[in-house]
Amino acid sequence: MPNPGFRRRTFVVDSVRAVPAGVIETVSTTFSILLADRVFGAGIWSKASLVAIPSMGLLLSLFVVQAVRRSGVSVNASLAVIFSMAAVGFGIASFAGDDFEIYMLGMTLGLIGVTLNVPLFSQIYRRHYPDESRGRLFSITAFVRKVFAIAAALLFGWMLTVSLDYFPWLLRVYAVACLIMAALVLAIERVTLSPSNSVRLFDAFRHTTEDVAFRKLLISWMILGMGNLLCFSLFVEYVTNEDYGFNLSESHVSVITTVIPETLFLLFILIWGRLFDRMNFYVLRCLINVIFAVGILFYFLGDDLWALYIGIGLHGVARAGGNVAWSLWVTKFAKEENVAEYMSVHTFLTGCRGVIAPFIAFRMASTVGPMWVGLIGSGMIFVATAMLGPAIMSHRRDQKKNR
Repeated sequence: MPNPGFRRRTFVVDSVRAVPAGVIETVSTTFSILLADRVFGAGIWSKASLVAIPSMGLLLSLFVVQAVRRSGVSVNASLAVIFSMAAVGFGIASFAGDDFEIYMLGMTLGLIGVTLNVPLFSQIYRRHYPDESRGRLFSITAFVRKVFAIAAALLFGWMLTVSLDYFPWLLRVYAVACLIMAALVLAIERVTLSPSNSVRLFDAFRHTTEDVAFRKLLISWMILGMGNLLCFSLFVEYVTNEDYGFNLSESHVSVITTVIPETLFLLFILIWGRLFDRMNFYVLRCLINVIFAVGILFYFLGDDLWALYIGIGLHGVARAGGNVAWSLWVTKFAKEENVAEYMSVHTFLTGCRGVIAPFIAFRMASTVGPMWVGLIGSGMIFVATAMLGPAIMSHRRDQKKNR
């Protein structure tokens, strides 16, 4: 049972951390691609690489968890190092001038650092938050995070509309935000992973053979994630590339790709947090999936701005639920000592599809058009949802037997 004092302290510190975390979120949702396009005139493969880089952090997180376990260093200290590395990366990018290679080097370090930490944070949430309120507590901090993501998106979009010369200051704000997060994680009660003298890099994958439910969910999530990421990779490109019929200002792009979805995220995150604590996980996941798919169809198949607004709004609603489910679902399936390892497998596979999806998406968009990307992506999401049907039926049968 988590210590009540640790729970309160973790919740307070993580709520404060949500402020710089919200600012940081805008870099991967909008501004890394927007700057590459408007400041450096980057080609499609460079932009695809920027979309893929955060997934590299998720992919590498599998090895980070094993390294932390082997070293005996606390989760908190490891997170501080990761956030500091991200700060260095954004700092380097801020001094790129007109050199795109320096920008890419800095953004690579920064964007990898932003996602490399995910499994380690899952261990903190599992250790310090009780099962019956973990979703609620997580959703409150996510609410705070989104408030500041929306504010940052509006401010940064306005700055870049006034002058693209402001971009170095934007990147320096990201660097400072990462340093603040590094300091804050050290204020959370220390968490360590179970030590081991013999750790193999892919050892965490043993859980996929031992836990059938875990394995089946990973397969469904792989199909779902690939479909979603194919479409997500093109959200910014679709409204910034004139070839697709839109010619929007920097501030308008920011409103569509960040402000609208983050506002809907904000409105629904607390609801999803409570549903996570009270609802059957498989049913919850299916509901989120359907909203994702419908939002994608509106976004890519609509013929006017209203369809973009509805589609990205529905995606924001689904992403709120997906954020809770994606971040916390392993806490429902794994023993406490295995949470970080379960999550590292999950993030590794997320990273794999996240690295591949942007390159497929940009190639498909340039050959068959974004509409087909949307159709294929939403179709994959519906397939992944159907795969969860047997688990839902099995759960209902078990409930009837227990009555």
